[in-house]
Amino acid sequence: MIRRLAPLALAAVIAWPAAAPAADYAIDSKGAHASINFRIKHLGFSWLTGRFDRFTGTYSYDEKAPEASKVSVEIETASVNSNHAERDKHLRNADFLEVDKFPKATFVSKKVEPAGDGMAKIIGDLTLRGVTKEVTIDAAFVGGGADPWGGNRTGFTGTTRLALADYGITFDLGPASKEVELSLEVEGVQQ
Repeated sequence: MIRRLAPLALAAVIAWPAAAPAADYAIDSKGAHASINFRIKHLGFSWLTGRFDRFTGTYSYDEKAPEASKVSVEIETASVNSNHAERDKHLRNADFLEVDKFPKATFVSKKVEPAGDGMAKIIGDLTLRGVTKEVTIDAAFVGGGADPWGGNRTGFTGTTRLALADYGITFDLGPASKEVELSLEVEGVQQ
């Protein structure tokens, strides 16, 4: 599945200039201010896109020690949504996500490597279909500060690519469809 995402939602906790000291954040998925999106080539002719509608996550972010940042995301695999009911039914079965057996996918960061100019690499373990592999999310700080409701928020974007076979997904989609790209949009509310 790709190495361009989140969960993964989430990848967003990194060393970027934010106007806040060390803080913990809850990813605002309930307010629809965060998304975990994917795309994969369809027969090599076009891109098929989709998202996961239900996920939760947290991150810690300290602008003075961005390398100490942490991210944790949990995705409900049955919430896969490619805007096509029959395809989504197929994506939920054993050919792909096998959601009855593996109802959750998770991403847990192991380290964050600041890369300058608001960029960072978030390295962590993605568990999907019972398989755990290390992935790297290329992340960027979007912004942060006070919100209109008296709280504080920060936002990040990230991408990764995953090889389907790494997670036991071997259904033949053609030679152009061996990887899935993930893109994450994360906004967190300070706790």
